Amino acid sequence: MVDELVRTLGLRPHPEGGYYQETYRAPLRVETPRGPRSAGTAIYYLLPRGAFAAWHEVASDEVWHFYDGAPLTLYLLSERGLETVVLGRDVARGERPQVVIPAGVLQAALPKGDYTLVGCTVAPGFDFADWRMPPREELLARHPEHAELVRQLTHPG
Repeated sequence: MVDELVRTLGLRPHPEGGYYQETYRAPLRVETPRGPRSAGTAIYYLLPRGAFAAWHEVASDEVWHFYDGAPLTLYLLSERGLETVVLGRDVARGERPQVVIPAGVLQAALPKGDYTLVGCTVAPGFDFADWRMPPREELLARHPEHAELVRQLTHPG
């Protein structure tokens, strides 16, 4: 199923883990403190079993949408501490089909089964210049109380 989704949706490897494909980039441009950006963007994002979205920060608000597969655990780390949200369709069990992640919040994700297909919508639109994947050592220094989770959801080196 993963290979079929990668092929059918035209997905390619993402630096934080998994696969993605941009599906929309608004033609409207808006001014941000980081320069002009598209008003909004959307992607497909696929995480197969054994993959994860490494800890990263986006300088814009991001909305995750659940599409298919197993639920996905999202980890959010901010000045309020660690928050865990499960993205999925079983609302009665506490899963959410949509999660908003405010700009600048550290985030990581881990699928709970064979694969998870989600969408991510970013406004103002995503630009890799506004994305940061801090190294493991930096995150360990900033968040020693979450050392095990930092090690689990960062790439070595």
